[in-house]
Amino acid sequence: MTTRIIGTGSYLPETIVNNNDLAVIVDTSDEWIRSRTGICSRRLVKDENTTFMCVEAAKKALDDAGMKAQELDLILVGTITGDHLTPSAACEVQAGIGAVNAAAFDINAACSGFLFALHTAHAYIRAGIYENALIIGAETLSKIIDWQDRSTCVLFGDGAGAAVVRGEETGLLFFDQCSDGSKGHVLTCKDRPNHNPLVENAVESSIDNSKNNSIDNSKNNSMELGYVRMDGQEVYKFAVTNVPKSIQKVLSMAGLKAEDVDCYALHQANIRIIQAVAKRLGLSMERFPSNLDHCGNISAASVPILLDEINRGGLLKRGDKVILSGFGGGFTWGTALFEW
Repeated sequence: MTTRIIGTGSYLPETIVNNNDLAVIVDTSDEWIRSRTGICSRRLVKDENTTFMCVEAAKKALDDAGMKAQELDLILVGTITGDHLTPSAACEVQAGIGAVNAAAFDINAACSGFLFALHTAHAYIRAGIYENALIIGAETLSKIIDWQDRSTCVLFGDGAGAAVVRGEETGLLFFDQCSDGSKGHVLTCKDRPNHNPLVENAVESSIDNSKNNSIDNSKNNSMELGYVRMDGQEVYKFAVTNVPKSIQKVLSMAGLKAEDVDCYALHQANIRIIQAVAKRLGLSMERFPSNLDHCGNISAASVPILLDEINRGGLLKRGDKVILSGFGGGFTWGTALFEW
């Protein structure tokens, strides 16, 4: 008994923001963004939120699986941008789709969130605790982006992707899941500070002072206000080293070579990273589908959205070997090898 994906779904916000739109906000250009990232446009929420996107993606995945929400045993949502600290996004999805018989909780593993949720669901199914699960990766990254920081604001988008899984004889073959907390400072987003009666809220004081200070000071303060900060070069070096290693580890477990895999659905962070991984595996980009051009980096949602696109596009057939791989803040990374 293993875990098989039996349905996929996704949702992208209605509003499209292209590179020229961003060039009006910050000092950048369409050519600069395209050449360095592969991104042409991204979707940003306007009237939607994380829960809404999750629910829409979940409905599509359930429909694709031919299941009703009441049949679900478990709901897992990988996200760092839920609408509330509590209730969890997963509990809000449970209410939104009427999955009255499911347990539900969130997983915070940044861009690896969907992979970590998938492996968690697999453990429950293998243990005989649950028979099926709804797994979602969803982000409203636009609410934690500093729109004056051109090094990050051009990279990210919003969206949600979902998959329904259940125990079957074929499906997930092998997986790898890792973390390195010593590198966590490379990609961060601070939460609200402690402001109980025993401590002085230095952040609120700095905000008040910044009203009379320069814009440079307000940029420094933004690090304390819950915006994403990233060392892009370190993230790139981490990804092009550890992602191929993780994939090779899983291939070794299965006794397969890189060319034996039909499709590699990787986290969509940067086209240069995907190209570097393909090169290290000795493969052409034909096996690495990408939606970076119209989605950008959607963190935990990128892998399931891409998977849904290629599934609905008829690019996968029963028996294909498929690798899913995600990497992100923490650092965290994970790889799963499936027989479709």
